[in-house]
Amino acid sequence: MQKHQESNNPSSPAPDPQPQKTTPSSADIKRWRQYLADERAEAAVYRELAQRRDGEERQILLALAEAEGRHEAHWLKLLGEHAGMPKAASGRSRLLGFLARHFGSVFVLALAQRAEGRSPYGTDPSATPAMVADEQIHEEVVRGLATRGRNRLSGTFRAAVFGANDGLVSNLSLVMGMAATGVSSAVVLMSGVAGLLAGALSMGAGEYVSVRSQRELLNATLPTQATLTAAPSLDVEHNELVLVYLARGMTREAAEHRAAERMGLFSCDCDPSLSLQPEKEQPADDHETVGSAWGAAMSSFCFFASGAIVPIIPFIFGMTGWAALIVAGALVGVALLATGAVVGLLSGTSPLSRGLRQLAIGIGAAAATYGLGLLFGAVIV
Repeated sequence: MQKHQESNNPSSPAPDPQPQKTTPSSADIKRWRQYLADERAEAAVYRELAQRRDGEERQILLALAEAEGRHEAHWLKLLGEHAGMPKAASGRSRLLGFLARHFGSVFVLALAQRAEGRSPYGTDPSATPAMVADEQIHEEVVRGLATRGRNRLSGTFRAAVFGANDGLVSNLSLVMGMAATGVSSAVVLMSGVAGLLAGALSMGAGEYVSVRSQRELLNATLPTQATLTAAPSLDVEHNELVLVYLARGMTREAAEHRAAERMGLFSCDCDPSLSLQPEKEQPADDHETVGSAWGAAMSSFCFFASGAIVPIIPFIFGMTGWAALIVAGALVGVALLATGAVVGLLSGTSPLSRGLRQLAIGIGAAAATYGLGLLFGAVIV
């Protein structure tokens, strides 16, 4: 009886209603199927990259693929019977897959970093908070992996892109300026060749001097072994060896301990934490390693020349007048778009915006030089 009264008591809490399963709309199904296809494609990209790596990087990439697999399972569960046949991934995901299969991982990871940062899950109520957090963390993970790749090729890449870009812009400007003065196409061609050689030699010589000077400065800062040979003859009462270690950045306690070791006052390592050995050259960091001066000079020469030859190609093949200038401008424009896009890819930003920026700068410099050529040509006449 008591139980019956309690069940009829209006103040007792009602049991939780069973969640009602709603039928997804056609828009939901279409969106979820696209998410499903992209998650599958991204997991495949990470697995493909993992095959080209070993050790820690391989494990990180496989963990990313596993996380994308969890996201895939979420969309499969929501879709249920509506999953249907596998849908084609987005163009971006297909591009990532193509690059992962045929090219180096640096470009792929840079694109993946950008893709993870633009995940639509943050504004989609169908995605769980954990999935949103996953995508945010994935961006940082991929950023770290991409940074390793960027660091590995930073020196060579910088020299290649900026050397070629300098050659493109400077020689196009020279060709446009000379053409605007009204000289013959033969003179324009010879001016372009002279600009190519002068610029390439200048770049090569500058790079040689820069690298050689850097090596000399580094050599000048390395400690010598003088402390080993001079220590036995030093006056203990006026121990200037302490000054050596103080100048090298050691604390006074560490400097006095090290000096005593050098002078043979300590027969053992009484305090290993103070046994610093600045005389021994420390291994250089990968990012600060200085290459060969001749190698850097030749690389700069070739990279600049490869860009500088593009504006004079129409003149080499006998084109003259406006036709030659238009073709030269078009060729340089395509090359500037390409170098800008590569910079954008590796920096994780928009390839299009970086390409257009490079194009605007290059064409702007050429246009300004052409205007000055018109002015000087009119003055000469």
